[in-house]
Amino acid sequence: MKMSLSISSSHLTLTSLIFLSFSIAISIPIQNNFLQCLSSHFPTPSTDSQLIYTPNTSSYTSILQSSIQNLRFLGPTTPEPLFIITPTNSSHIQASIICSRTHGLNIRVRSGGHDYEGLSYVHFNNASFIIIDLVDLRSITVDLENQTMWVQSGATVGEVYYQIMQMNGSLAFPAGICSTMGVGGHFGGGGLGTMMRKHGLAADNIFDAYLIDADGRLHDRKSMGEDLFWAIRGGGASSFGVILSWKIKLVHVPPTVTVFTISKTLEQGATKLVERWQSIADKFSEDLFIRLIIQPKGVVGQTSRTVKVLFNSLFLGTVEELLPMMGKNFPELGLEQKDCLAMSWIESVLYFAGLPYGPGHSIDVLLDRGLQEKVFYKGKSDFVEEPISQIGLEGIWERVLEEENMYMIMDPLGGRMSEISAAEIPFPYRRGYLYNIQYMVRWGERDAGEGSKKHIDWIRRLYEYLGPHVSSSPRGAYLNYRDLDLGVNEEGNQSYSTARIWGSKYFNGNFKRLARVKGVVDPTNFFRSEQSIPPLVGMEEEIE
Repeated sequence: MKMSLSISSSHLTLTSLIFLSFSIAISIPIQNNFLQCLSSHFPTPSTDSQLIYTPNTSSYTSILQSSIQNLRFLGPTTPEPLFIITPTNSSHIQASIICSRTHGLNIRVRSGGHDYEGLSYVHFNNASFIIIDLVDLRSITVDLENQTMWVQSGATVGEVYYQIMQMNGSLAFPAGICSTMGVGGHFGGGGLGTMMRKHGLAADNIFDAYLIDADGRLHDRKSMGEDLFWAIRGGGASSFGVILSWKIKLVHVPPTVTVFTISKTLEQGATKLVERWQSIADKFSEDLFIRLIIQPKGVVGQTSRTVKVLFNSLFLGTVEELLPMMGKNFPELGLEQKDCLAMSWIESVLYFAGLPYGPGHSIDVLLDRGLQEKVFYKGKSDFVEEPISQIGLEGIWERVLEEENMYMIMDPLGGRMSEISAAEIPFPYRRGYLYNIQYMVRWGERDAGEGSKKHIDWIRRLYEYLGPHVSSSPRGAYLNYRDLDLGVNEEGNQSYSTARIWGSKYFNGNFKRLARVKGVVDPTNFFRSEQSIPPLVGMEEEIE
């Protein structure tokens, strides 16, 4: 069975749709000029679908807010776009790019809205901008013969998993846990997941892509060239163009996998277990993934308040295979058969996402793009090369107990992650790194506005405390846990030397190559944001 991706070359005029989009005539010249430009690039309309939204469009607010996950960027003072474009084929994107360049508008590209700092839908430098929202570009086509898929960037991770299962229960894809993430950002930033120790990152399993560049030209892997194809797989694809779709290679999974989650508090010996986990988790069989989820337990101020650590695991095999392995390598955890659940791989996807699974529960829930709870949050990240000492862990616990709604997730590396070269794609944290850490603090409407400061200050203090215990020179960070605390490019200062402060943290030794690629494919820096790759051209080549 073979289905191939087709990219429509038909053009869709927006002339009549413009007037349907407006309830009040727009007088600002840049807006009128932009709309006239769009209409000139689109012939006669063949559909009544609405593609352009302005602040005067009745559905503008609902479209803008539809996939914003972080309520920090949904306030009355948050900059909003002049237009939201919801393209249905490549020509709409091409026209949006051409007209934005012509009339001095910046672009934000949104696929799922999960970016931690809102850079896919907010412009913090007071520039006029538009959003290209890829929500209507999410088709998925499967080639079972070659075990590949073409996935448009507006699809979610859950939709990818669902479509795979409809075609073949023995195939899967190594991507992330949250089903509502858009694949555009997730793949473009790397794509950590529960099977990365077996199969690498999502970006390690991408074999082609369709990209629209700053001149509005459509490329596949061959025409974009290997340097650009290298850059978009983990280097932040939005710095280089708009990715229309990705070709991914599917992987095989056994008919039965095993999951378990064991909770231990400090009083139950969690500190010693975390110490032990640090020294062995990256050395397990590549079929075994055991991550840690660290949270406070109890109410702030209560004497019974403590820290709990969840040992949350996926094993690509049966319970009968897992128990002897754990008994030999991690007997301290005390795993027993009653702790283990046998299931299919797709059920494990639901399990890790916290969704209902098993008999009587449908996998259709993976198609629900509105599952993710919208809250205020701030995240940060690290990579660890040496185990954190007991004293270091106890310092973490002290700080965890200060916050009500936080968590830390430690994902083990090793396995396939150590076999892939640090320069194979822009994601550099391979051999020599034990695990990565995600820090997260969340809060509700009660603490919104000025109240947010105490939570953000807390996570910054925790991050500062961890400094001596994590990677250094540079201190690593994961692009998909975007963190503007690491540094920003101001609108008038998008230089390589400035961006290197944060760029080296995300990409280590790969940052300079990314900037060189940017200098070739987008030398005028059209695709730019507060943490986009700057173009390295001319004299700046000599700056170190």
